[in-house]
Amino acid sequence: MTNFDTARTAVLSMDLQTAIVSIYTKDQPDLVTRAAGVLKKARDLGLSVFHVQVGFRRGLPEISPRNLLFSSIKNSVQHRQVFEGPGGAIHPAVAPQGEDIVITKHRISAFAGTDLDMILRAKGIETLILFGIATSGVVLATLLHAVDADYRLIVVKDCCADADPEVHRSLTEKIFPRLASVVTAGELIDAMG
Repeated sequence: MTNFDTARTAVLSMDLQTAIVSIYTKDQPDLVTRAAGVLKKARDLGLSVFHVQVGFRRGLPEISPRNLLFSSIKNSVQHRQVFEGPGGAIHPAVAPQGEDIVITKHRISAFAGTDLDMILRAKGIETLILFGIATSGVVLATLLHAVDADYRLIVVKDCCADADPEVHRSLTEKIFPRLASVVTAGELIDAMG
């Protein structure tokens, strides 16, 4: 795994909202516990912690009918409930604390249309530790943007989940290792000391 400077490293906990967690982690009930452990260790070491969440204004004006994924949300009362009210809140086990920063996004990538990159650069961040739901969604999209923006990257594979376990495996074993260090939560916590 890449060595990192804690002052120049941030953790991005992405889309771990209550409803999303309940949908994607039925076969991985310990995912949130592992993610909470990573966040605790990061805070103990003084790393910057970011929580990325999907959110929309009333009426979802951010969603274009040309966007297949998000327009299906806009057109379904059931799907909208995933992002509204208690279901849309960050899961309590990994909720923001203290100086944690919350970024609300309206697209798949944590960078698209947000001020995430500006805040990371203002804080002098060079390394990003990524995890979240879904592996083929926010994790992939954010990783690709971050690679092009020259961030050093670490993906915590057992703090990620996908609706398709084979897609998750392919990404974490074949694609992500070309672009990032891919580790388990335990390996990361051990490396942090």
